[in-house]
Amino acid sequence: MLRVIGAVAAAAFVSTATAVRHDHSSLAGVAGDTASFDVSALLTAARGVSPNVCALAARAVGNGSWGRSSDAPVTPLGTSADLHGMLDSRDLPAVDVTRLMGALGSDDPCVRELSVRLIGTQNNSSVAPELLTRLTSSNASLRAMAAFGLGLVDARTSVDQLIHALGDATADVRANSAWALGRIEDGRALSSLVSLFNDASPVTREAAVIAVGRMDSTSTSAALIRTLQHDDVASVRRAAAWALGTLDAKDGVAALSTTLADDSDARVREMSAWALGNLDDNAGASALQRALQKDSDDRVRESAAWALGELGDASSTDALASATESDKSVRVRGTAAWAIGQIGHADRRAVAGLTHLLKESDDNVRLRAAWALGQIEDSTALPEIDSALGVEKNSDVRRALIRALSKSGGNTAARMRALIDSKDPQVREAAVRSLAGGRAFGPWPWPAPRPRPWP
Repeated sequence: MLRVIGAVAAAAFVSTATAVRHDHSSLAGVAGDTASFDVSALLTAARGVSPNVCALAARAVGNGSWGRSSDAPVTPLGTSADLHGMLDSRDLPAVDVTRLMGALGSDDPCVRELSVRLIGTQNNSSVAPELLTRLTSSNASLRAMAAFGLGLVDARTSVDQLIHALGDATADVRANSAWALGRIEDGRALSSLVSLFNDASPVTREAAVIAVGRMDSTSTSAALIRTLQHDDVASVRRAAAWALGTLDAKDGVAALSTTLADDSDARVREMSAWALGNLDDNAGASALQRALQKDSDDRVRESAAWALGELGDASSTDALASATESDKSVRVRGTAAWAIGQIGHADRRAVAGLTHLLKESDDNVRLRAAWALGQIEDSTALPEIDSALGVEKNSDVRRALIRALSKSGGNTAARMRALIDSKDPQVREAAVRSLAGGRAFGPWPWPAPRPRPWP
């Protein structure tokens, strides 16, 4: 994999030659096979590399497969590694681990970045003791890197020391320690993490809120609600909304509903809509309906439509039907169609909205509309379904239409035999299944929209 790192870095060097102090072959020259590589040469080559180029290499190492939005709050480059780890975890020789540990104190951010991420691929027992010694260093940057590394290796033996580090004088150390405790998910840290909800550093507050959201306890919901309502930083409020939804904190419905209506930041409103859908409590349906109809931001309306589908509240069908008819966003229209199908009940207006969407130019919207019609099983839609099937070119949508036709009572032998002669093998398969009773279809296809579960 370091060959990949080298190739990517070399290509980036060519395009950014004026900004890089090393020859563009420098990282490529230290690449070995996936069984071994020269750590010393890698760290030497990394020194002085521009942050953008170093980030490409850091992303290939990864962050423990947590994904972009869940990286440590404070990294040497200040840039999240937004790809899952692609370097297989394996035991490095002790001399290389020692070399990497020493490099954590480097004055070069790229050296520190690659060192901590490579340490994070190692076995917890082999590196945690050394990281713990650095967690008490007089160097604040080194303490922050040690907390980062302990989180990467999921060092459960370090919980007490990380809890102590939550009181560190340096915000970066507090933030990374909170992040690490969130990865380890030890309930002993809950009260200490909640105390950071009032920290002077927004980065620390956000890290603490996210860490609490990863722990399976609703005892913190009151503190999360206060944060959602009163924190003056949008990213922290968004994290609090996410945590309430993740923890299934139903006592947060009222606060989330108010935030969805009134918060000045669209990303906070978006996450509040997601959380209400995740809580599985219909008390939030009216707030979601208002957001779907009135919010100015496409992402908020889309998340509100998704959430209404998740709640399965039949009273929401009219608002969703209106969105299929007139919302300006193609994503909102498609997600509203999915939500109607998810509810599984529709009046004539909703059916008319879905059949209208069968004429949309966007494949995904037609797919969701066809799937929803199959869920509703309304025979009055048969003429429109049949008409759409006659002109549809996308094979996935055609299969969804065949399913809708079958489930709505239109799977006549003559119609299905005609489809069996199709040149598209997927269409032929769908027709055969329809003739066999249609049970093997469902529910298919499942055009799930994009919830946003990370703050």
